[in-house]
Amino acid sequence: MSRSPIDISGKTIVMTGATSQVGLPIARALVDGGNEVLALGRYGGKGSRRQVEAAGASPVVADMAEGSFDGVPVDPDCILNFAVLKDGDFEKDLRMNAEGIGLLIGHCNRAKTVLHCSSTAVYESAGHHLLKETDPLGDNHRVLFPTYSICKIAAEATVRFAARQWNIPTTIARLCVPYGDNGGWPYFHLEMMLAGMAIPVSGEPANLYNLLHEDDYMRMLPKLLEVASVPATIVNWGGSTATSIEQWCAYIGELVGVEPSFEQSDQALSSVTIDTTKMHELLGPTSVDWRDGIRRLIVARRPDVTLKN
Repeated sequence: MSRSPIDISGKTIVMTGATSQVGLPIARALVDGGNEVLALGRYGGKGSRRQVEAAGASPVVADMAEGSFDGVPVDPDCILNFAVLKDGDFEKDLRMNAEGIGLLIGHCNRAKTVLHCSSTAVYESAGHHLLKETDPLGDNHRVLFPTYSICKIAAEATVRFAARQWNIPTTIARLCVPYGDNGGWPYFHLEMMLAGMAIPVSGEPANLYNLLHEDDYMRMLPKLLEVASVPATIVNWGGSTATSIEQWCAYIGELVGVEPSFEQSDQALSSVTIDTTKMHELLGPTSVDWRDGIRRLIVARRPDVTLKN
């Protein structure tokens, strides 16, 4: 698996979600850059502690839902929050996702910066309209994840409060569709296609999203911390070019020699495509073409598959 550099060094970083698809490459790269990464988690899952240790980070047993942070410093250089719980139970998920990050920032209230990874799932569904950071919020993920959008909105409100309450420069980054050598949505589509399964899509002519490759999100990480402010900076975080599920599945099919099939489903997410104006102003454009990223993903995740071109 490739490791992209992150231009941060010599920092003490409190990180949640370090075993996630997005968080694990970031944790690795931060450690490789000479940072101390304290990876918070309950570590009840099999192998989760080993994953963190293999990345070079230090596992710290903590429970965000309970506000249990023994051994977590109150004054880290930054907090990176990539944790998310999608249990489907509003009580449990709000307690973990919204209350939990508030309790963590309250404990670490002498932190220098906070980066909270939110989601474009916070927006009201709007078809192919390019969603700006000021557009209406809504519950666009309910068909698949009943609690997800609302918990992400609630977590944003908590983080906004915490930034002002403790005067901590903060960035809230609304992540679209992350992918890379560590997986992502296109990888699930690859596996479905190889298994002969149809890809569920909404009834829109094209199901558009902004794929963000791990090289780009790791390159942008220092900028996300640099633009942190009080009140919190809120910015979309996705690829500079929108791509449809139909497009990337067709390309996957070309590479692996399988024709994708699609089925319309009322359980499929509708388009979520972002206005990247503010992101370009603050972070710059992305650099990885989605075709190159998907080719790399297949090579990394399925080396047993011979590419056709």
